[in-house]
Amino acid sequence: MSLSEPLQEHKETLLTALEQGQRERLDELLPELRAADLSEILEELVEEEDDLASVLSLLDCLPLERRANVLGYLPGEVQLEVAQSMSDELLLSVLEEMGSDERADLFNLLDEDRQEVLLRRMARQEREDLKRLASYEEGTAGAIMTSDYVAIPSGMTVSQAMMRVRQTAPDAETVYQLYIVDPEGKLAGTLSLRQLMVARPGARVDDLMIKDVIRISVDEAQEEVARLVARYDLLAMPVIDHDDRLVGIVTHDDAMDVVESEATEDFHKGMSIGQLEDGVSRVPLWSLYRKRVTWLVLLVFANLFSGAGIAYFEDTIAAQVALVFFLPLLIGSGGNAGAQAATLMVRGMATGDVGVKDWGKLLGRELLVAGSLGLTMALAVAPIGVMRGGEAVAMVVATSMVTIVLFGSLLGMCLPFVLNRVGWDPATASAPLVTTLIDASGVLIYFTIATAVLTGV
Repeated sequence: MSLSEPLQEHKETLLTALEQGQRERLDELLPELRAADLSEILEELVEEEDDLASVLSLLDCLPLERRANVLGYLPGEVQLEVAQSMSDELLLSVLEEMGSDERADLFNLLDEDRQEVLLRRMARQEREDLKRLASYEEGTAGAIMTSDYVAIPSGMTVSQAMMRVRQTAPDAETVYQLYIVDPEGKLAGTLSLRQLMVARPGARVDDLMIKDVIRISVDEAQEEVARLVARYDLLAMPVIDHDDRLVGIVTHDDAMDVVESEATEDFHKGMSIGQLEDGVSRVPLWSLYRKRVTWLVLLVFANLFSGAGIAYFEDTIAAQVALVFFLPLLIGSGGNAGAQAATLMVRGMATGDVGVKDWGKLLGRELLVAGSLGLTMALAVAPIGVMRGGEAVAMVVATSMVTIVLFGSLLGMCLPFVLNRVGWDPATASAPLVTTLIDASGVLIYFTIATAVLTGV
């Protein structure tokens, strides 16, 4: 990673004060930095300079609550390094200051022996809450939710509810959305803080709350949480268990983190790269090699079909050498068109804009669009065909262009639906996969048309 110029200056100033033992200077400098910016500085110290000692010294200068906040912004492997250097007492104190979701994430990084030591020292309620949050499967709503929310028992008056908000607000992730629960803990409704503040003190929350609450199950995929939060512009999404009991909320910022993570994963899959456990600047070289090599080797063998096709049509090529000039142009155009179509479909499926039921309609639209694109590109390349090989070659090139672009576009559009049908991630219909398939097909289409048209010419 690389720090921005202002953060680089802050880092150098902090290190200078640290080396010179100027604690008062550090006490002046550290509060000026936002937690996210300070965490970025600490992250670079660990990853680029392997200076964990300075990181620990700077964290020691922070109040416990701010230390926990900064730690929560650090990547998992850096959090683990810092945690391993802390005593059990200090780590326990830091965990208690962290948000419940961040606490569970860090807890899951620790080895089992240390987990047991920490659990034994926790209060019963905190221990049960942590074990529950840490137990949810990665990638689900339960894994990204927090239990720090404001719940108001049904039947309360507005004045009673306001008192409840004041009592629980200091530990809540957000207080702008309040949740009404019945005596069994089931989600009964929701209420904004604004509604509560402007209502009559004697009014009951049951009469003010919205009963039709958008909610999600703990086992639902985190992508669905992010989609619903974005679709309905929610500040937070309530999460319920199988008995409809409210067990947590996913805040807007956590949902946006999921969006970023999923978009990055789709980009990687779109170029036939396996999912990386960390950022590209931090992932180990062996892991980066391993994630990229599988598809590249498979695509190498797939490209052999292109060579076999060329070898099969050696006589046609020998008779019209000018055909070779247009081969990269044609299969490249088909690959580009196919990659465009695949990208549009994959993104449309990811956002819920299109589904399998839309396949027939989309096929008709793609036929029209791809046909128009092919004709336009054929008209653009035909004059070059006339100059390089005469009218017959120009006809072959133009006809092949229309056919290959049409075939490539339809393949790129259909492949995500096929992969989705067999249970694979549609993002696997990547540009390398689509272009490799179209390369082999394009060679066959081109030289088949050339053989048919130029025989006897």
